[in-house]
Amino acid sequence: MEIRLKNITKRYGDSFGIEHFNLVIPNGSFTSFLGPSGCGKTTVLRMISGLEVPDSGEIFFGDKCVFSSEKKINIPAEKRNLGFVFQDFALWPHLSVFENVAFGLRAKKQTNNLKEQVGKALASVRLENYGERYPSQLSGGQQQRVAFARAVAGNPQCLLFDEPLSALDAVLREEMRSEIKILTKSMGITSVFVTHDQLEAMSMSDAVVIMNQGKIEQIGTPEEIYHTPATKFTADFIGKFNYISENEMFRPEAASFLPQEESIACKTKVISVQFLGNSYELGLDAGGRRWTVLSQTRYSANDEVAVYINRDKILSLN
Repeated sequence: MEIRLKNITKRYGDSFGIEHFNLVIPNGSFTSFLGPSGCGKTTVLRMISGLEVPDSGEIFFGDKCVFSSEKKINIPAEKRNLGFVFQDFALWPHLSVFENVAFGLRAKKQTNNLKEQVGKALASVRLENYGERYPSQLSGGQQQRVAFARAVAGNPQCLLFDEPLSALDAVLREEMRSEIKILTKSMGITSVFVTHDQLEAMSMSDAVVIMNQGKIEQIGTPEEIYHTPATKFTADFIGKFNYISENEMFRPEAASFLPQEESIACKTKVISVQFLGNSYELGLDAGGRRWTVLSQTRYSANDEVAVYINRDKILSLN
């Protein structure tokens, strides 16, 4: 299902608002909203879901208008055929895994072949043998899978994720990133994912929407966002950038410690050293500018180091 937002506006007094927000989310794609806290990404997600009402504009699911301020259309959330995966899992502790997954189906009165529907949803997340257990008997990763199974049980046209991995530890987050991506792709469901975590957005998404203060800074594939940021905000927010001048910058991996053709040589001093396992991250003083580069050799604080920057990897932003 393709989702289109046309000139969506939502204001909160004079301090913040979503203004003339336009976006197309392709059918079957995995699109992430990425930005700092308070940038408006969850507000946009809630307007798509119907949990928040825009002040103006239109929202289409395919050819169907689900919201229009001009036409006085506002289809309620429960009739938009969406699945929602929340940050806190939102599982009922007194209900079994089976009943947690069945809860939404019962609420929508979709109880024909209920056992089969719930069983299929649990099998999709490899929890088909856990139906009689309770949330307290599951690990964090298993609870997240139950939340996902509940979201897909009604065969929704779109899945909405509101920072669903933030409550998990680092190992589980990595595991669930991979699982969610595989599951949504195998089902062909349009997915919209809200996160402030760069790694989540960049590793899972077909497209990333960078947001700042209620507006879109850039839309692109993870590779486009990383290698060709359109604005300084995107450049500073995604990964790490080193500034050569006010408008020229390079990624840490563009630097070398050996002379190269078509490279710029810079004298620097080591400020800090961090061991990353397969390399060292060096904090450098480059004529008053702070740089971060990667090295296979360990240096010590105050070491003077020559750094060579590939000219082809230098980005210019206007």
